[in-house]
Amino acid sequence: MAGQTLTQKILAAHAGRERVSPGDNVWVDVDILMTHDVCGPPTIDIFKREFGEHARVWDKDKLVILPDHYIFTEDPHARRNIELLRAFAAEHDLPHYYDVGTARYKGVCHVALAEEGFNRPGNVLFGTDSHTCTSGAFGLFSTGVGNTDAALIMGTGKIWVKVPETMRFVFHGELPPYLMAKDLILAVIGEIGTDGGTYRTLEFDGEAVYDLSMQERMTLTNMAIEAGGKNGIIAPDQVTFDFVRARTDAAFEAVYGDADARFHSEYVFDVSEMVPVVAKPHSPDNKAPVTEVTGTVLNKCYIGSCTGGKLEDFEAAARILKGHEVKVATYVVPASTEVERRMKEVTFEGETLWDIFVASGCLMGHASCGACLGGPIDTFGRATGTEVVISTTNRNFPGRMGSKQSAVYLASPLTVAASALNGVITDPREVLV
Repeated sequence: MAGQTLTQKILAAHAGRERVSPGDNVWVDVDILMTHDVCGPPTIDIFKREFGEHARVWDKDKLVILPDHYIFTEDPHARRNIELLRAFAAEHDLPHYYDVGTARYKGVCHVALAEEGFNRPGNVLFGTDSHTCTSGAFGLFSTGVGNTDAALIMGTGKIWVKVPETMRFVFHGELPPYLMAKDLILAVIGEIGTDGGTYRTLEFDGEAVYDLSMQERMTLTNMAIEAGGKNGIIAPDQVTFDFVRARTDAAFEAVYGDADARFHSEYVFDVSEMVPVVAKPHSPDNKAPVTEVTGTVLNKCYIGSCTGGKLEDFEAAARILKGHEVKVATYVVPASTEVERRMKEVTFEGETLWDIFVASGCLMGHASCGACLGGPIDTFGRATGTEVVISTTNRNFPGRMGSKQSAVYLASPLTVAASALNGVITDPREVLV
């Protein structure tokens, strides 16, 4: 009998079984449920309708509410959503509600989950957002669910899961200084397509993966969903444990796949031979080497989101922008308030990251999802008209960042920063010294 993959073993443990196989349907116990300002209100509505107006959540210590999508806007519907979350959190005395306009506000949920210590190896985490797969970088099973499934979890702490097959992506070699995890995951999506991983686990392995920081590993698992994946996952190591232990004392038990586990398929990459890539409009799998689109005239550059708005993303961009001025409107949006604070503390060549961006002429936003998903008309950095945009975000479908007539290229922070300097899409190898 073949061994089990990492995802299988986590789900088996949470289903009270010794083993599960791909295709099995099992009830699993949930360690963390996360929701935000877009899906939180309808989830709450379904919860109250199905469990009763005065029903209590299954475990208030396991429910995390992180408003992040439509925050810095005057839109009345967006504001109403926040009010609904605030009232529910007060009604249930929820300790993990991170309210807008307070010192507790965090920003993008997927980055905040990591910062606040909710990503614990071996756990099961569900969220009402497709990019919940980000948390799998910490060696846990994490995936997005709809509002109805979330309401079920909210009332019972359980959910029915079909065990996915696992695709394995192995990265060997030493990552060149002009590549980032964003290049690696865009290469994967370009290889298998936006439906190539449908309802499968994307497991990332190899020495090049374990040479990455936790922030960069999060970029890999974050975009598993862009390949149709059920979840993305990376087995934990000491880097994982150090990150988690610095943020929580909560108990966890790391899980590892069996050496004889059976995979659906395996893809092997040598990162030393890879080049900077972009995803051309209008799909994350429309991969091209950056050299194919070099010189494309831009109207806007955007550095932010759960994918590309972490501290190390801004450190990478600052290396390129230091001492130069951008030639096109460049929007900088930290993923979290912690990232924003650190940008004002961390220095590069004697200047803080924040000051480097300001001096280069960037437009500075505050921690939120921002224009990654378009948002209300007054959203900071939102694409308008027929603008051509290069962005560190995760999706470039028509209208994703605002206008349906805009054209969005996806790229790493290095490539976006290099492009901002020239006003055209630029290979970061041309400007890195």
